[in-house]
This record gives sequence, structure tokens and C-alpha cells, in this order.
Amino acid sequence: MVVPAVITLIVAQLIVRGWLVATGNFYWDDLILVGRASTMSIWSWDYLGHSHDGHFMPAAFLVAGITTVLAPLNWVAPAITLVVLQGLASVSVWRMIRVLTDPGEGRSRSAAVEIGSLGALAFYLFTPLTVSSFVWWAAGLNTLPMQAAMAWIVADAVLLVRGGADLRGARLIVLRSTVIFVLSLAFFEKSLFILPAAFVAAVLVSRTGLVSRTGSRSADVAIADADADRAAAADTVTVQMGALGMAFVHARRLWAALSVVFVVWVLLFFAVSDATAGQHSVSQTAQLVWRSINRGVIPSLVGGPWDWERWVPSPPMGFSEVWMVLLGWLVVAAVVIWAIRTRIGTVAVLVCAALYVVVAQIPVMWNRSSANTALELAQTLRYLPDSAVVLTAALALLVAAPRRSVSSDPPSGGRHAAPDADDDGTAGSRRQTVGTAVGVLAAVTAVLAFASSLISTASYQSSWTDDPTGAYLANAKRALADNRDHTMFDQALPFEILLPVAYPYNQISATFGRVTDRSPFGETTDRLFVLDDAGNLTPGAVTPRRTVEAGRGTCARPELTGPTSLRLDGPLINWRWTIALGYCANIAGDVEMSLDGGHAVGVPVQAGLHVVYVQLGGHGTELRIRPLTPGLALHTGDGRVGEVVDARLLGQ
Repeated sequence: MVVPAVITLIVAQLIVRGWLVATGNFYWDDLILVGRASTMSIWSWDYLGHSHDGHFMPAAFLVAGITTVLAPLNWVAPAITLVVLQGLASVSVWRMIRVLTDPGEGRSRSAAVEIGSLGALAFYLFTPLTVSSFVWWAAGLNTLPMQAAMAWIVADAVLLVRGGADLRGARLIVLRSTVIFVLSLAFFEKSLFILPAAFVAAVLVSRTGLVSRTGSRSADVAIADADADRAAAADTVTVQMGALGMAFVHARRLWAALSVVFVVWVLLFFAVSDATAGQHSVSQTAQLVWRSINRGVIPSLVGGPWDWERWVPSPPMGFSEVWMVLLGWLVVAAVVIWAIRTRIGTVAVLVCAALYVVVAQIPVMWNRSSANTALELAQTLRYLPDSAVVLTAALALLVAAPRRSVSSDPPSGGRHAAPDADDDGTAGSRRQTVGTAVGVLAAVTAVLAFASSLISTASYQSSWTDDPTGAYLANAKRALADNRDHTMFDQALPFEILLPVAYPYNQISATFGRVTDRSPFGETTDRLFVLDDAGNLTPGAVTPRRTVEAGRGTCARPELTGPTSLRLDGPLINWRWTIALGYCANIAGDVEMSLDGGHAVGVPVQAGLHVVYVQLGGHGTELRIRPLTPGLALHTGDGRVGEVVDARLLGQ
């Protein structure tokens, strides 16, 4: 019955996640990834080794680059990558749960443990802690591989500590975990937390009695033994050294391999990343960490938050009611009391899980702390998906931990009181009643939390889809395709799509660079069009920052037959300017235009009366023009030098 239930839960999660990405689209950093993949070779180190907002993520860049090359600005491809990665993570988490709850020595799990395992899986699959980082492609490429790798490596570490694997099997476990660790780090440097998480999980499994301390030896111990006598002696020493030593010795080859990778990656990260740049605040970091816990993790334990608000262009932020926060803390208290009273060795599990949730937030919140950071950043929950994996592992360890023996309770009549058979029967009946009541209450709470999580997810989806990016990109692709025969000037994306801090990847030439059916982007055109804030093609105009007077000739007697400087009505600062210049040419040909301090641009002209638009960098008080085609002569009309805007803004 367990396998069908697991398949049902995972399929249900993927359906919900598929619905989320089907109603979503590119957002913010996604367009930066697309822009970088559209303007450089996706195989170059400049592309792969770039420090993106403090992150070193070559594998994420590679996946984004390949996706952009194969299907530029087609959301279906990123959506598929997210669902596939989520499926891998979910299966990996279930594998971790099964390994953590394995009683060993051929024993089967009790019904309570099986039900608890399904509850732990359901928590991971539907908790709001993982939603915000999933729907955002750039964030999903970071966190989903980390979730999958963390769950897999934790399980592998426990398998080694439990022993039973032969030499070949142990080497395979070490090799695959090392490869998975490297791959995960290549997607997200926060995967460095996997090593301590896996080691602590191995220690906790040993400490809670989920590892048989006699019997089969680990392959690492077997490798170290020269003969059967020394192997038996090693077993005895391992038993005596306790959980910490047992976890270290039995999986020491794994820790050695992962530690080497850990150190190398830390050195590489600080050599490449600019994560420590800027001004940071200890007090704000502490506030951000506390807010992420009190208004993020705690409400999520009861399926919150329900209210997601979005201040475009920021991502949705969760706002939980006070009652939901209090209810979350009550759940924490109830779990702690239950675990301590009914399970052996669970205090360490609770403490370690809490420490991870806090400590794992500190580096990212420190990196984000600044005078321009609002505390609401912590309420986006996008930095918490790995904490969901750790909490799931903690739940699995709690439900699988050995029960406290009833006989360990002191007799109620004092140290020398003799137990009464009737009292024993009454007490046992009472304990059974209480246990049943607790089980029913836990089941009801879990069902309500599940329903609450779905409410939260639906609320998040409604807020997430309140974003103009998808409609803008769709309109812009159609507009650029319809204008494919005419050159367009580059322009910035609307502020609601991507702010200028992302320059140059906020330019349409970067965003649509890999799209084939579109207008070419250039520095000169004979038809000035722009994309409006909705992505629609609309006539453009040039603001009259400076003007150019008409030449003294006529179309019949063009005055410009050689290099000429046209006076402006005032000076220009050093900037990238757009010139709109009317002209009359005797023949078709090419001219060269330039400003002081800028490079010259070749401009094609047509015979007859026309207008040309040219973008030039530079400054000064003159516009220089030089005919390049022999016999070409021009009469210049009125002109403007300024910025390209929607013509409607100038009343045209």
C-alpha cells in the first residue's frame, strides 16, 4: 500500500507544480540568463564563470544557455526543466526517507513508521517553503538540484554508516555521491551545506539507535581490516567510540572525498564570486533571519501563509496572520514535547534541525543585507527550500526513533512500591487511549495542514501570475516578427519587466537576441518604431534636445558633396544620441556620420526625399557627415538630436 500512496503523492505534486509553471512565465533574473546566453558563447568561461549576484553557478548557466539556444523565449522549455528537476528531487527525498526509517537487520517498518514516512514526504511535496523557488526559473535551477543532491547524499552517507555494502558497492556509493556533490555545487554554491548536513544525519542515525552497532561491518571498516580477527576488533572499537566516531569511521572515505571537493569549491567560489562586495549589516542580517523563520518557516508548518502580496516588479511576499504564526509555534511545541516524551535520542535531532534552518539563512541574508534591502525580502521564502529537505529528514528520524520503554517510568507509589496488576492494566489502557487520541489529532492536523498548503499555493499562483512579463514578451515577439524587414534601434525593457541595474541585459537586443524571426537591431533605420510598455510596435519619435537647421541648398541643388559639419543649436554631453535628419539625395549610396569623441557610423541613403534615423555616441556641437559613394550629393533638412520615445508622448 505504501508504493501506490507514494506514487499518488508525487504525481499529485507534479500536477500542482505543472499547473504553477503552466500559468507562469519568465521573470527578472530569467531574462538576465537569457540575455547573457543571447550575447555570448554559452561554452565560454566568461559566460559559465560569471558571478551572478554573488552566485557561482556554471551548471545553471549552461542549462539556461542550452535552453535559450534551442528554444529562445519559449517558456515551455524552462517549465519542463523545472518539473523534471522537481520530480528528481521528490524521488530523491522519498529515497532518503526510506533509508532513514529502515530498521535494519531484515526487520520491516511498523505501520506507524510507514504512515509517518508518508506524512514526512507529504510535508516536503506540498509545503509552501519550496513553491517560490520552484516557479522562478533562475531560482529553481539553483535550489532544485541542491534539494535532490542533499537528499541523495544523506541517504548514501547513512547506507555507508549502517554497513553491509561490499567493497565495490562502497566505492560506487562514494563515487556517485562525490559526482552528485560536484554537480550540485555547479548549480548552487549553497550546496556546500550538504556535507555537514549529511555528516550530522549519519551521526543522528547512529545516536538514535537506527544503526545496528553489532553485526555487519561497513565496507570502509572491512577495507581497513587485514584479516577476520582485526575486523572483529575494529567492530568492537567502533561500538565503543560512540555515534560520532561510528559515523566518521564507517563513511570516512566519503567524508574525505566530499571534504576535498568542499575545500576546492570554497577557494574557487571566493576567487570568482563578488558575494562579499558592498556594505552589509549584522543587525539587518539578524532581522532578516528571524523574519524568515517567524514569518516563513513557522507558518509553513501549518500550510501558511495564505496571503501573498506582490509589489511589481518584486516577487510575491507572504503575510501570515498572527493566529497562523501562533498556531505554527504551537505545532513546534507539540512536536518537541511528543518527541522528547515518546522517543529516544530525539533532542539532538530537534536541535540540529533548528540549527540548520537558522545557520543556513545567515550567509544569504548577509549577502542581501544593505541599506536598500527591505525586511519583506525574507518573506518571499525563496531561500528556504533546502530547509524543507532538512525538516523532512528530521521528521523521518523522529517517527523512526525507538520508542521509550514503558518500564522506564518510575512506579507511582515511590521507589520501593510494588506494582499492582490492575493498576498496570489501567495505566496501559490509559496510555493506549492517549496514544490513539494523539494519533488522531496528529492525523487531523496533517490533513488540515495539507489543505492549508494547497490554499497557500493557489494564493501564491494568483499573485505570481500578476506580472506583465509574459504578455510583454508574447506581444514583442509578434511585433518584431511583423517588422522583420526593417531595422530597429535597441531599447530598454520596461521597468516593470527588468530595471536598468541589469544593463546591458535589460536591452531588447539581449532579450530577443536568439529569436530568429524578428527585426534586425542596428544603428540606423529609415522607419522609426519602438516597443511600448505592453510590447506592441508603435511609431517612435526623437525628442528635440538639440536641433539641426536645414541646409542652404535644395533637392535640385544639393549643398553637401563632401565632408561637412552641421551646427547644432547647443552642446551635447557625452552620451548615446539618436539623430533624426531629413535629406534629399541625388542617388542612392552611403554616407558616414559621427559626433566628437564617438565612432563613425555608415548610413545608407536612398535617392529622393527621405528621413534617416541614426544612433551615435559622443558629444560636441557639430554633426559631421561625409559622403562615401562617389557622385553622391545631399540636401539636408531640419533635424533633431535626442532620445527615442513613443511618438504619442510628443503628440505625434
